[in-house]
This record gives sequence, structure tokens and C-alpha cells, in this order.
Amino acid sequence: MPSLEDELFPSTPGKVKIERTHNNINRQFHRCFASTSTMFLWALFLIALTASYLSFQSFVDSGSRYLAASWGGIQWEKQVRSSAQIRRSGGMAVLVTGAAGFVGTHVSLALKKRGDGVLGLDNFNNYYDPSLKKARKSLLNSHGIFIVEGDINDARLLAKLFDVVAFTHVMHLAAQAGVRYAMENPSSYVHSNVAGLVTLLEACKSTNPQPAVVWASSSSVYGLNEKVPFSESDRTDQPASLYAATKKAGEEITHTYNHIYGLSITGLRFFTVYGPWGRPDMAYFSFTRNILQGKPITVYRGKNLVDLARDFTYIDDIVKGCLGSLDTAGKSTGSGGKKRGAAPYRIFNLGNTSPVTVPTLVGILERHLKMKAKKNIIEMPGNGDVPFTHANISQARIQLGYRPATDLQTGLKKFVRWYLSYYGYNHGKSVN
Repeated sequence: MPSLEDELFPSTPGKVKIERTHNNINRQFHRCFASTSTMFLWALFLIALTASYLSFQSFVDSGSRYLAASWGGIQWEKQVRSSAQIRRSGGMAVLVTGAAGFVGTHVSLALKKRGDGVLGLDNFNNYYDPSLKKARKSLLNSHGIFIVEGDINDARLLAKLFDVVAFTHVMHLAAQAGVRYAMENPSSYVHSNVAGLVTLLEACKSTNPQPAVVWASSSSVYGLNEKVPFSESDRTDQPASLYAATKKAGEEITHTYNHIYGLSITGLRFFTVYGPWGRPDMAYFSFTRNILQGKPITVYRGKNLVDLARDFTYIDDIVKGCLGSLDTAGKSTGSGGKKRGAAPYRIFNLGNTSPVTVPTLVGILERHLKMKAKKNIIEMPGNGDVPFTHANISQARIQLGYRPATDLQTGLKKFVRWYLSYYGYNHGKSVN
């Protein structure tokens, strides 16, 4: 076995051991270099593989988001264009937000019936039974009205819709409704009634040409106002609920977009709308359900045992007011997001002008249902409700030709007939 000395010094003259050492180092260096090159190639391969995976994952995620959005594609665009196609001379192409809602369904049907192009947009939230909204959607589909399922806060979707269709008008009815629910879920009101409104107005002001906008405010904006009947010029700075506050905010926001961007704006203050296909959270609807099921109903009274009163307005009359607003809406004046001149800004009350007390409402339902209600009468809690509403409709009458024609007795008869049919009560039984 070679000694350490043999490893360091030559064994024969002229041959130096250090040369062998140098050669060994060379060979080791080459092996090391070869090994390092291989590792480098492997590293490049792993980097490429990782990049490919991340790219594929991004593609999958994008595809998932696209599929989850449930909109887009050639067939989808074809349905959108077909639904929004105008079929009468001088007609309009209208985007109806909240189209699967109570008022939205009736307005969409009326527009389609007279030959206007109608495209619906609705997010089908679960504030009340979504199956009722789906049933309304089926009704609209049967009349050739396509409903896009999406949210008004989705700026990409709105941009796409305005790109596919040159809407002449927007009927904005999407909102988080209900006075009392605001105490349970306040953020939903800001999301829909404030943020959603701004997102929609941004889309409207950026498109060219800009559409005229008609939207649903509410009689709730009158809040604690005690002057009756309520007129559009009355103060609206004392809201009694968060819902009312968001609707009042909406009136200020729409005024801003009218002033800065030239959007034609018409706000409609609805007064307690009722009728077939209505909202289950409304008193007349829940009273009907509970009376039929033999359950008690809660009837609120105001201070000093004063009966609450509402200016109940039948859905057909509200629809006439909505169509009148669309027909008389002046054009927006902006282009490319820039105002070119003054544009109309209007607000109207849409009511019946004949307030009826809640006990009177219950009595009418009892006669139509041929059943007595089990009533729990309690004082109205501080939940945002107001003791009465009463609309002055003189401006709507003059400018829109608005003339409500359905009294509560007649309107509730039609509602009860629909309710009994829709929910399968007493097939074939007539309604008094």
C-alpha cells in the first residue's frame, strides 16, 4: 500500500507525482462539472414543469370562473341579442335589472307585449323563496324574454351586455328590498342599493350612446315626514330605516351622474305595490298565507292605538307609470363618459292616492278567502316602519299621464285568485 510519501514524490527519475495528482484533480473536476451540468438541466426541467403546471392551473381557474359566471359564449350572445331585439317601429331596447322580481317581471312582460326589446338581469338571491323567482323566470322565458343570471356589481358582465346590445333605456329595479330585514343584514342594502347602483351607472355613462335610466326609488324616503300627502318637493332628509337611507342615497347618486356625465335619470317613488306574483315578505302576502294555514297574523298599531295606513298601489298601475316614464324619458347627452349638455333629471311619486288602514286590508282578505283571521294586535316596534303613507301624484299625472285605476278591493281579489291557483288551494273555487 503506497505511503503518504509515495503519493507525494516520484518513484522513478523524471516523473513527478504531483502530475498524477493534477490529472486526478482534472478528472474529478470534469466529473464534477458534468454532474453540475446535469443538475442544472434538471433544475431547468423542474422550473419549466412548475411553470407549465401553474399556467395550466391558471387556465383551469379561469375556466372555472368563466363557467361559474354562467354567461358568455356565442350561444349566450345570440340569446341576448334575440331577447333585446326591437319588434315595433320606434321601439326601445331595455335592460331590466331585477327582472325576476315582482315589479321587474310585470314591467318586462308589458314591454315585450308591445314590441320592445327586453333583456333581464337578476341574481336570484334568497331574500325570499328563490323558487318563486324561478317561476317568474319561466313565465318570462315563455314570452321570449331571456334572463341573464348575474349581479349588478359585476362590472365585467355589465360591460359585456352593453357591448353586445346598444340599449336605449335601462329600467333599474334590482335592489335589496324590505324595511325590517335591514336590521338583520345591513350590508346587503349597501351592496345592492348603493354599490350596485354606482356600478350600473358607471356602465351606463361609459357606453356610447348612453341609455336613459329609469330606476325604482321608494316612498320610504319620506321617512318621518308628517306632511300629507307626500309630494316630491317635500323634505326627505329624515329616513326611518336603513333601506330608506340607501334609497335616498340613490337619489343623490343618480343626481350626481346626471350632473357630471349627462345621464337622463328618472326616479320613481313606489308606494306599497301589491298584486299577483308579489313578494312573500309583504304584509298582504303573508296575511293570506297565514289565514289559509290557520296561523295568527300580527297587526301593528301606531301610537295612541292609531291604525297603520298604506297607499296600496296595484301592480298594473305601477307598470303603467314605469312605461310612461320610459316613453317620456329624454335622451342622455353624454358621450364617452363626458357630458355634452343638460339632461333630464326627474322624480315622481307612483301611488294610488287612497290610503287604506291595515285592519281594512285584513277584512278584505277575509271576505275573499272566506276565512277569519286570527289577529295579534300589538304596538308597532321601532323597526323602521312608518305609521302611514299617502302619495301626491299630480306631477306623474301631468307628465306621465299616470292615472291609477285599481282600488284595493279589486286588486286583492285578483291577488287572491292568483295565490290560490299558484299554491294549489281550492282548485276551481271562485273568489268573492
